[in-house]
Amino acid sequence: MGKLLNIGYGNIVNSDKIVSIISPDSAPIKRLVQGAKDNGTAIDATQGRKTRAVITTDSGHFILSALLPETIAARYSEYEQEKEGGDQ
Repeated sequence: MGKLLNIGYGNIVNSDKIVSIISPDSAPIKRLVQGAKDNGTAIDATQGRKTRAVITTDSGHFILSALLPETIAARYSEYEQEKEGGDQ
């Protein structure tokens, strides 16, 4: 299992399962998220706040986060750098 990545407000995701981190502003992403909500594959981790990032996983789930995609990506990059440094 990969490192657990904090996606805001006490919510954590396995970093090895992340496929992409997307901004939810475009119409196609909004349609994908609505479809995921309809068929039960959306996980709302916003704690009632505005959705600022959508994380897609290798299992086809969509995780909604209140953190900006840049913030989540920076945390993910830190993990990747630690992982590369530990392998040497």
